Amino acid sequence: MDSSQVRRKSRPLGSDVIEENGGEATFFDDALFETRRPTSTRRYKAYAPPSRDTTDDPGIVYRRRSRGLQQETIDLDDDELPQSAPGKRPARKRRISPLLLILVGGIMTIVLFMLLNVVFSWWQLYQDDLHYGRPRTSHLDAVVGHEDSKEKPTHFIFLNLDRHIQVVEIPGGDPSKVRIFPGPILLGDGQDLTPVTGEVKDVDGDGKPDLLVHIQNQQIIFYNDGKTFKAR
Repeated sequence: MDSSQVRRKSRPLGSDVIEENGGEATFFDDALFETRRPTSTRRYKAYAPPSRDTTDDPGIVYRRRSRGLQQETIDLDDDELPQSAPGKRPARKRRISPLLLILVGGIMTIVLFMLLNVVFSWWQLYQDDLHYGRPRTSHLDAVVGHEDSKEKPTHFIFLNLDRHIQVVEIPGGDPSKVRIFPGPILLGDGQDLTPVTGEVKDVDGDGKPDLLVHIQNQQIIFYNDGKTFKAR
């Protein structure tokens, strides 16, 4: 074969000749001119799931609709975000023993009773200060037949002077005829604040009013002999 003869290049399969210049041909691959096959089916790209957990961002909410999954962003304040302690289990509720409840209830009842007792004692002391003063003193006017009358009754003073009970009689309101009847001595703490009161009443039925002295739950009787009072 003559060496001057130009050897034609072999044409690759699947290629087309576009033009020839100076004896050389330019070939193009048929893949460059690949056309889409006619079809009635529409192809969709496969949806790639998110690369991270959507629960990490509480401000993003995904809503499913008819045409796929659409992302919707909702702005939430920090106060509205759920607060949770990661890595901690919820604390288990402990059962309280009924015996413990009874014990606590008993202690609270005792404490409440003590408080009420203190309040009642203070209130009683306050009332006694208003009515009887210090030292404890009370007064009584009555007609007992000792040079007195309805116009000029006898005046009695019942006095607790440092736990010593004394009864002062002023017949007919005349200070020059004052009589003092000593009573018992009270023992115990706070007895100097015990009120003393009195009344007149015919105890023995002789028609003469007798004198009754009241000291808390005690009662002392001074009997009337027509001129003075005497204790029996």
